[in-house]
Amino acid sequence: MISELNQTPKAMRLHIGVFGATNAGKSTFINTISGQDIALVSPVAGTTTDPVFKPMELLPLGPVVFIDTAGLDDTSELGELRIKKTISQLEACDAAVLVISSENTDAAKIDEYVQTIKKAKIPFIVVVNKINGKTSGLDLNSFEAPAIEADLSDKNSIAAVKEMLVGLLKDNIEEPPLTSDLVKKGDVVLLIAPQDIQAPKGRLILPQVQILRDLLDNECLVMTVTTQNIKAALESLSAPPSLVITDSQIYKEVSQIIPKEVRLTSFSMLMAKNKADINRLVEGAKQIDKLCDGDKVMILESCSHHPLEGDIARIKLPNLLKKYTGKNLEIVTVSGQTLPEDISDVKLAIHCGGCMVNRRSMLAKQNKFERLGIPMSNFGVAIAYMNGILNRVCY
Repeated sequence: MISELNQTPKAMRLHIGVFGATNAGKSTFINTISGQDIALVSPVAGTTTDPVFKPMELLPLGPVVFIDTAGLDDTSELGELRIKKTISQLEACDAAVLVISSENTDAAKIDEYVQTIKKAKIPFIVVVNKINGKTSGLDLNSFEAPAIEADLSDKNSIAAVKEMLVGLLKDNIEEPPLTSDLVKKGDVVLLIAPQDIQAPKGRLILPQVQILRDLLDNECLVMTVTTQNIKAALESLSAPPSLVITDSQIYKEVSQIIPKEVRLTSFSMLMAKNKADINRLVEGAKQIDKLCDGDKVMILESCSHHPLEGDIARIKLPNLLKKYTGKNLEIVTVSGQTLPEDISDVKLAIHCGGCMVNRRSMLAKQNKFERLGIPMSNFGVAIAYMNGILNRVCY
């Protein structure tokens, strides 16, 4: 358990999907590059049926998670569903590795796999796996992507693959700021972290941990207090803090306590900026004023958990929406990282901070709602808007 707490959360890792036909060597690649037998390897076609996630450190790049997927040519009874699930993983991938068996001579199929990944508009490399030492004779310059031929079961050969992958990611991965654009070295930052029934016993919630670490990386002086100690914290400082970051559920209360000249934001607002297009989320919040009786509002949580008393997604946010709009709204809550098949009747979507998903996944959801003409906001943004302080907060 302690080792898990010390690991970089999966949502903060670069997601690298490993794709290809069955028995091309995808699982072998995962095992060799990680140095562990994490993925089941077998000569039986279709051994990998569901995505397998392997977090590791890809030095000198840093923490990543490799995603082993089912074959893009799966012909088993559930093959069509598995292929669909495999392709859906591209929405969460920051980059991809396309593995091709040196024994595969079907040029049309290989091109189909290449085009599938290209449609995702992510950087990728092609690795031709030298099965039993056999070379392929494929033209490595024809893939419109960096390509290499290597024996994926050989640790020495895979070093060149790793070097190519690191080089690709170094130049192509965007890392939006969390707090670095709001603070500077030496700034005093006050964090307000309510320890209510929803806070894990003995721990802070993940967004609080991530933002605290980011502030420390930026060499800020951080003071963390609970709600009842806000005034005492302010009085203990010789000068007001440069920034106050609070739980969005107590935005209004906090905004009335701290001096108006002190910048204010929330954990959820900063996560929204880091994970998604926050300007679109702000525009989405403004659509709350246009809701009518009977309209469906979808509240999205990226994690699954047992609802507790005063749950923000099921109790507090629905109550605030109904009170603010004065409308008889239909409010549904969806947990997990998969959207329902049909969302065409949704008038507004409000997503959590997204600490359990990466930026690619969140942007994919935003884009899907946008294509359907459905505005989308986020918990922190929507709460600030309905409390009339969206212009007061910074991000």
